[in-house]
Amino acid sequence: MDCIFVRHGIAVERDQWEGTEENRPLTEKGKRRVRQVAEGLTALDCKPTQLFTSPFVRAYDTARLLRMVMCPTIKVETREELAVGAKPEHLIALLGQLPADAVVVCVGHEPQLGEAVSLLLCGKTLPSFPLKKAGVAYIESEGEIRPNQGRLRWWLQPMQLRLLGKRAHTRKQEDS
Repeated sequence: MDCIFVRHGIAVERDQWEGTEENRPLTEKGKRRVRQVAEGLTALDCKPTQLFTSPFVRAYDTARLLRMVMCPTIKVETREELAVGAKPEHLIALLGQLPADAVVVCVGHEPQLGEAVSLLLCGKTLPSFPLKKAGVAYIESEGEIRPNQGRLRWWLQPMQLRLLGKRAHTRKQEDS
């Protein structure tokens, strides 16, 4: 199983938002950068079979943008296991129910995503694996996913993914 953990894009700052925390949206810059990150993931030949997201608006919108670029035929599934405050162990349990050949994208929040990555890689939750906004960690596992059984395939910053997407876009235009 392959798991691609994506932190939501840049959202409106808390002190500039008058609505509920759950409804705090992405900024226009955040949307633009998520689309660019999605192009970078496409350039890396990421082909998800499932796309899970937190129910919070900023994560759900990030997932929708990823879907539009990377995998328009699959459904975005809202999962409470990715909501703010959810335990990383619950996310790992959800992932453990998927087929061994699944490639799942999980869009969520910090610190939970970093803690889930540390659980898969180290067998315990550690605070030392944070993802930047629109940052991505790719963890692979042979067969069923379990704590301490994951292997880090790559960990990329948003700027690196945006650059990969831009290069792929430029090559595509040159080939046309």
